[in-house]
Amino acid sequence: MSVAAHPTGEEQVRTQLSALFAQAQAEGFVHARDIDTGAEFGHRADSRVVLASVFKIPIALEYARQAAAGRLDPAGRHMVTAAYRAGGSGTDGCAYDVELSARDLAFLMMTLSDNAATDLLLDVVGPDRVRTTLDGLGFEGFGVSSCRALDDDIRRELGLAPDRPLDDQLADIPPQRLLALGACDPARSPSSTPREVTALLAAIWRDEAGPARACAEVRDLMEQQVWQHRLVSGFPEAGVRIAGKTGTDFAVRNEAGVVQYPDGKRYAVAVFLRTMSPADRQPLADRAIGRAARAALDHLRN
Repeated sequence: MSVAAHPTGEEQVRTQLSALFAQAQAEGFVHARDIDTGAEFGHRADSRVVLASVFKIPIALEYARQAAAGRLDPAGRHMVTAAYRAGGSGTDGCAYDVELSARDLAFLMMTLSDNAATDLLLDVVGPDRVRTTLDGLGFEGFGVSSCRALDDDIRRELGLAPDRPLDDQLADIPPQRLLALGACDPARSPSSTPREVTALLAAIWRDEAGPARACAEVRDLMEQQVWQHRLVSGFPEAGVRIAGKTGTDFAVRNEAGVVQYPDGKRYAVAVFLRTMSPADRQPLADRAIGRAARAALDHLRN
């Protein structure tokens, strides 16, 4: 056998990932980078993928930049009213109006993926400012939207009533119609590439995405995310620190974050899946995100 016939380490990892994603009945896209050396590994890393709630990272960044610059009071009070609530985690599922500081809107957005808090905070910081910051940092392809606008798009596509909770109306929609929604299509929903997502994370962790104080606040918020079933599942060892942001929408299951080992090495990693089912509960796909991230980082570390 010639030397060229032997698979390289990268090829072996990609084969491993392909098998892992096939078992989870999903298409998978991965990118990992060493934040300090720039070493990287990718599997379909330049394909455009639906961000889902991963797009909340630059909203948190813009909030933190404005707070650090004194343009926004993190203690300023804002009311989450029925106009923002659609049902879901955090204030999104509250029955009555909730008053919160701007900082706590960012906290709930990043830790619980609270959609109502996201939309109110986006109004506070300004969608145009988020776009300007992303473009100025070189992330012109990184999509952002309000959660309300995405829900409205789903209602229009499916012909659903605008004045009834969206989730209540989705129960009788056939799975294939849900899989065909624009929310699952990177050409019609906020999207990016795994490589671009890890580049943004690396900029935040290197204090290059804004003032050091702002970047530190985003890192702190991401370290407090409560969801433990995706990225965290691949790193059970004590002493490994993980900061992440999930994203979920029908067939879309994602997580992007930073893994820091006890030896001080730190890696940005993004895993994006498109599954064959729109079901809410897909434990094989969720675990595949952690396993894929682990395989990519093991390769970089070895």
